[in-house]
Amino acid sequence: MIRSLFNTQPSSERSRTHAVVFDDPETTVHAVEAFMDDGFVIENVHSPFPVPGIDDALGLKETRLPIATFLGGAAGLILAAFLQVWTHTVDWPLDIGGKSNLAWPALVPVGFELTILLAAIATVATLLLKAGLLPTLKAETPSDQPIPAVSDDKFVVLVCERDGRFSTARFLELTQELSAIEVIDSWRVV
Repeated sequence: MIRSLFNTQPSSERSRTHAVVFDDPETTVHAVEAFMDDGFVIENVHSPFPVPGIDDALGLKETRLPIATFLGGAAGLILAAFLQVWTHTVDWPLDIGGKSNLAWPALVPVGFELTILLAAIATVATLLLKAGLLPTLKAETPSDQPIPAVSDDKFVVLVCERDGRFSTARFLELTQELSAIEVIDSWRVV
């Protein structure tokens, strides 16, 4: 089934995108591999949950998010150590039975907790920054999901038609071979 979402004409700044809908994650990964092998450009894949193997099929490089997590954790550990050492030795030293003001085993729980806290905050903040998901004061843009069922149980592969090398006949033949549920034809700004 082929349907058109928008009836606008393409311009030089626009490219045509075809949304191919599937109902199975394995079929979706196979479809992405088949489209890529045939030379089609995959703009994006929308799915209701992370699909194992889709990153490899799309040829995406590994994320650098663990670096932000490590840096946040290291900052938390350093901050916890500094805060506790300063508090126990400079700000509020207590003489308890002639023992040292700085008991290293007592620093472990606070150091652990602050390490985990800042690692989590750094991870979430980096993810929101890189994905452009920070709150803004401008008007909300409409959803770019091709079909509402993407958030429930459907998988959508967006195949982009950017130049004259795109073969519509081969594309439709491939979608039938891959048992696509639906093909949505639309115009999208690139």
